[in-house]
Amino acid sequence: MRGSARRRTIAAVAATALLAIAACGEGPAGPGGGGGGGEGVETAPGSPPKLPDEAVTLNVLDVAGNLQLTKGAIEQYRKDNPKAVRRVTYTTATAPELTGKVKAQQKAGRLDIDLVLTGTDGLAAGIEQDLWLKGLAGSGDGLKPTYLEPAAKMQEQAEDAGVLVNYYPSGPLLEYAPDRVSKPPTTPEALLAWAKANPGKFMYARPSNSGPARTFLMGLPYLLGDKDPRDPVNGWDKTWAYLKELNKYVEYYPSGTKDTMSGIADGSRDMIPTTTGWDINPRALGTVPKDVKVASFDKLHWVTDAHYMVVPKGISKDKLAVTMDLMKHLLTPESQALAYDDGYFYPGPAIEGVGIDKAPAKSQKVVEEFGRPEYEQLIASKPKETPLLGKALVDAFDKWDREVGGSKVKED
Repeated sequence: MRGSARRRTIAAVAATALLAIAACGEGPAGPGGGGGGGEGVETAPGSPPKLPDEAVTLNVLDVAGNLQLTKGAIEQYRKDNPKAVRRVTYTTATAPELTGKVKAQQKAGRLDIDLVLTGTDGLAAGIEQDLWLKGLAGSGDGLKPTYLEPAAKMQEQAEDAGVLVNYYPSGPLLEYAPDRVSKPPTTPEALLAWAKANPGKFMYARPSNSGPARTFLMGLPYLLGDKDPRDPVNGWDKTWAYLKELNKYVEYYPSGTKDTMSGIADGSRDMIPTTTGWDINPRALGTVPKDVKVASFDKLHWVTDAHYMVVPKGISKDKLAVTMDLMKHLLTPESQALAYDDGYFYPGPAIEGVGIDKAPAKSQKVVEEFGRPEYEQLIASKPKETPLLGKALVDAFDKWDREVGGSKVKED
């Protein structure tokens, strides 16, 4: 949500170059990344290792935009623990790049990534290729917090390979310009009728590269009463028929969410799918008019989303000890309260007992000014479904590309 596509491209290129160097053993902290501790760890310990005698450098890779929520807490940990961590380096990359980076370093025996912050996509890809240390969530009380119930369900989806750090109910919601949409639809059928009457004015991005579009895709089977919302190949007959019909009235599909937000802002589009975070944050940043509105579906099922902390196999014992201590810190109420941020992942905290009153004053002001009073009631009252992961999600993306909108995707 923040910055231009050009800046994100530059950041991704820089991350690629930096991580390629790291794979050869010449990372930002020199060979080994600034911390020894013997051979690389392949199995999570039963309890957290003892902190090392000498401070280490931790290298954090973010492929989910999670540093927007956690970097402040990470820096606080660094300041509070100078004997454990000398410095922290940060790099970013895209989720599709993640497994290649990690595998290259593991194969070379020169791992220089200590902690990965990822969404469900990177988590699942790493699980499939057996890249992550398993069992960290059971290696100490600090990594087994009292999660909110929907967050706990998403933690279960991690297959013991990651530790959930932030959570939000996501969507799907509909964002619209009130001066151009007098009666927003509250059912899929009403949305289709509106799109037919207003061709080209409804837009969503390619689901494989857009959180709101992905959430819209995964939410439709619940709204339409499909046979099996967890099976996009054999259980989504109503959803695929609906999307093919809706496709007739969509001019094109941008490659990312930012173009849908631009469409609302410049008046070329009147309605788009959104999520709680994509509603609040762009308005707080001024990239979308403050007065745009949001409508919810009558039979809304929230499709939840989360970010995870994962540790690649091959990390040194000393660096694992500090990384686990940092992970424990990121799950404290004080750190979790920072996740309210500017509404990017609203609400954001994954554990119980961290209300908006615990958030920094700046975050409270953003939520007060740009939040929606109805969100609290909707989050409390509507059912919450975990998102598709792994092969099921890949199958959904592939079928959408082949049968719905792939030929109308417009790249930047």
